[in-house]
Order: sequence, then C-alpha cells, then structure tokens
Amino acid sequence: MILQALTNHYETLAAKGEIPRDGWALVKVSWALEIDISGSVRAVMPLNETVERKGKTISVPQQKSMPAPFKRSSGIRPDFLCDNAAYILGISESQEEKDRKRAADCFSSSREFHLSVLRSCGSDAALAVRSFFDKWDPADAAEHPVLGPKLKELTSGGGNITFFSDMGFVTEDAEIADAWQAVYEEDSAEIPCVCLVTGKRAVPAKIHPAIKGVKDAQSSGAALVSFNADSFTSYEKEQNLNAPVSKYAAFAYTTALNHLLADASHRKFIGDATVVYWAESGDLAEQDFMSALFDGGDERITDEVLDDAMKRFAAGQSVDIEGLTVSPDDRFFILALSPNNARVSVRFFYDTSFGDITQNFSRFYEELSITGAKKHIPLWQILNETARKSPDGKANPSPEVAGDMLRAVITGCDFPETLYQSIMLRIRSEKEIRAVKAAAIKAFLLRNRRNHPNYPEYKEVLGVKLNEETTYLPYVLGELFAVLEAVQETASGVTTIKDRYFTSACTTPAIVFPRLIELANHHLRKLDGGTKIYYARELGTLMAKVGESYPAQMNLNDQGIFQIGYYHKRQRRFEGKTQENKTEE
Repeated sequence: MILQALTNHYETLAAKGEIPRDGWALVKVSWALEIDISGSVRAVMPLNETVERKGKTISVPQQKSMPAPFKRSSGIRPDFLCDNAAYILGISESQEEKDRKRAADCFSSSREFHLSVLRSCGSDAALAVRSFFDKWDPADAAEHPVLGPKLKELTSGGGNITFFSDMGFVTEDAEIADAWQAVYEEDSAEIPCVCLVTGKRAVPAKIHPAIKGVKDAQSSGAALVSFNADSFTSYEKEQNLNAPVSKYAAFAYTTALNHLLADASHRKFIGDATVVYWAESGDLAEQDFMSALFDGGDERITDEVLDDAMKRFAAGQSVDIEGLTVSPDDRFFILALSPNNARVSVRFFYDTSFGDITQNFSRFYEELSITGAKKHIPLWQILNETARKSPDGKANPSPEVAGDMLRAVITGCDFPETLYQSIMLRIRSEKEIRAVKAAAIKAFLLRNRRNHPNYPEYKEVLGVKLNEETTYLPYVLGELFAVLEAVQETASGVTTIKDRYFTSACTTPAIVFPRLIELANHHLRKLDGGTKIYYARELGTLMAKVGESYPAQMNLNDQGIFQIGYYHKRQRRFEGKTQENKTEE
C-alpha cells in the first residue's frame, strides 16, 4: 500500500513535470568543472546557493537533475557524471595512505565506467568527458593552476562535482542522456516476474535506490525495502528479489519519497519520526494546509482561516485554499518514518480523506483549548513538555510517546498513558504548571476518560476557563492552593509554599492543607483593608466547598484535575491584574 501510494504520487508529479524522469534524480551538487573538448579543466564553478533557514543565511548545494545515483555501502561504485572528489578527481581530504589509495581506486573505477558508457557517443560534450578521464592524473591535482587552489574546498564535506562544457552542463547533452538511459534500463540476468507494486511483469530491482532525508538515519541514505542476510533468502531469491519490485517501481517510489523528504516546508520532525504527507492530486495547497494544522496558523493560513476551514470540512463542505477548491473527500496520505541503522522503519502510514484528518485535528485543538494558551498549540510543544530541557532550552521527548501521540492526533484514538505520566513527572520535578502542560492534562482527561464513571464531573471541571460553580473536590483544592499561594505572596512578597508543598498537596491533601491554612491565617494578619477582606472571602468560599475533612489521598486523575483547578485560578488572578492595568492606563 505504501509503495503503491508513493509510485502513484511519482506518476502524478511526473505528469506535471515536477519530478525527474525515470533514471534521473534531483541531486545536491556543489561544484562544476568547466572542461574543453580536449578534457582540460578551464575553471571551477561553485554551484552553492544562498537560502534563509531559521532566520539565518546559509550556503547549500544546488539541486540539479542528474543521472540517478547508485546505492553505495562500503564498496566502490561510481555514479555517472556527478560524484564526490574521490570518484571525479581521485583525491581525498585525508592524506593518510589508506585514504589516498581508496581515492585512487575510486577514480580508476569511475574512469572505466564513464569511458564504457560514453564509448559510442560522438557529441562534443561526450568527447570532452572522455578526454578528461583519459588524460587526468590525480597526482597532478596539487600543481594544477585551476584545481590546486580549490582542492581543500572540493574535498571537504563530500560535496558532489559535475561537468560543464561549451554547450552547458554535460548531463543536458542528448547523446549522453540517451547513453545513460540505455545503461540504466539495461535488463539484468534476472527473470521477469510480477511486480508487487504495479502488477505488471518486469525485471525486478535487486537493490532499491537509497532514501535520504530521514532524521538521524544514515546520511548516505537508508533502505525502506531491504534483505541482506542468508536467513532472509527464500527459494534462492537473494536481496530484494524476495519481494520483487520492478526497476521502474523501485525508482518511482524512492524518487517520490526523496522528493517529499527534501521539501522542508512540507516535512515535520516529531520525536524521532520524520513525517511527510501528500494529496492524491499532488496539489501543494493541501500540503500547505496540513502544515498549518501541524504548526498552528501562520501568515498565510491564519488561526481564523484554519478554524473556518476545519468547521467547513466537518460539515462536509469544500473549502477554497490558496485558490484551489479542496473537498473533504479528497484522498490524503501521511507517512511517518524512523531511523533504524541502515534502514528506515515505518512508524505508521495513514490513508484517509482530507476531511477526516482535519476533523481529528479540530478535535485535538478543541480538547487543548485553555485560557492563557495560544489558540492552536502544536504537537511538538506538547511533546517538549514531557521531557527535561537541556541548558539551551531543547527537549528530547521519548520516541514512543511522540509516535503514539502523533498517531492519536491524526487518527483520533486515545492519547497514550505515557503522555499523562510524563507530564505529571515534569510538574512534580519543576513545581510549575505552564499553559501547555495544563492544556495537555485537560486534553488527556477529556479524551481518555469518556467511559469513566465520573466523566460528567470531569467534563464540568475541564473547561477552557475557571468554573466557580463546581464542587468537585480535587478541582476546588487546586483553586484553594492557588489562593493560599497568592495570600503568602501578597503578604510577604515571595511565595514558598508551591516549592515545598505542591506535590504533597495534590497527592495527600489531608496531611498538607491544615498546615497551609494555619500559615494563611498568619499571612492574613499582615494584610489590611480591602485586600484582607478579598482574600478572607475567597478562602471562606472555597473552604465551605471543601467541608470539614480533606481526602487522605488522590488518584492520578484527580491529581491532574487538582492541577487544572490551580492553573485556572491563577490565570483568573493574572487576567484580573491585566484588566486592572488596562483600566489604569
């Protein structure tokens, strides 16, 4: 199903001219050697381009349509007309003997390969390339008037090098392109069989092209389909012949996937998973909207536009997105991949309607909605609250929590228990409940406790703002703790009860609250006038709801509701201060 969807996506994009044809691929290229018909190097052309990323201007290799590179492991296998300095020039950044010898072997293999492919070509561009490989001697590199000063730049970072002649890039020469196509499509000794992707009889691909762009996978590329041990051999079928996929389908699905992974604006990193998504129609507008669903509104798709579109999709109505009419019935795909050494693992694959996905995101944002938080809290912010932050402010959430949460958001299933447990652990450690943590607790309890006997009471205290009418004891105790904290802060200018008593207050209230009430009475005596009356009334109202005794213990769900009550009450206090400041102004 995954390979079929990717192959279909390739064919959709190929029909629009947005993706390389069979046998070609978009490859990152850093340099071009300008050669004349005699094979002499006249100039070194830098091909890097300047781009803006995360507010910084950086230089990155240019992506150009090149002959599809072969999948390489530790062996020597040259690519055609676009490769690193070892294969094109026979030189290495390292001066160790073993590295210099390997570079020489790489160039020797590359020379033999290029002369073989181009032996029947008569164009000037082909003659120039043949002449270059015939006459170039890696030993002359350091003394070469053009290449000598550029050797360090050409060899550092493993950037790819291609060729440029009087007629332009040599890959654009028709004869050279035809020669490469013949080599690429050359049938192997394998017997044609039924392709598992297309259903047609064709020669299967023994090795599939590499997948590049999956976070933390091998930078040289990893495999989505791979058999590499004798134990996987079935009926004497080696490697990927165990699952026969035609050369065309192998190229198509890997090219489509690499195209999606290279598109930074339509690719997300959630925990250890790299997530890509696409519409069956191949239109970018739907991908743009999905990016906004993942990250919340932006300058192009605002929060208001996002909300309106989600309501329309939920009602079964089509929506105009960036001039394109999108139907809720449009087919949409989401694929999450995780690194696994030289392979990539499928975290999950979701094939559904666009309306179904937007409806699940709408529910997710509705459940998260809480006072003091942004309108659409992105998933990555929720996940960051589950892990300890490093000194530079970065968090490393558990891959399992991230993967399960991603599935829950997209499919609408229950949130993982590990999310709630991780959030509670961070609160106990940090003694702080920020908006995102409170929103996550609220969303978890709303979604996962619908069959709980006390669900109506839960729903009552899991609103967006403070519910002053409820008598649900854990919530009221959370409010009470927030008032006790405010009394201490107003009387003495500092607050210490949160750091000392917060965890025990929401787990064993009967032990802690009598002591806190006693402290509050002491702090109230320091206050006078309207402030004293205000806090005394607040405490009296809440104490009346609590009654004469406190719970000896509270379960994990009630601890979360305690924290929601505490958060709601504090936000009410801050909102009141903000309103007072506005009135004074």
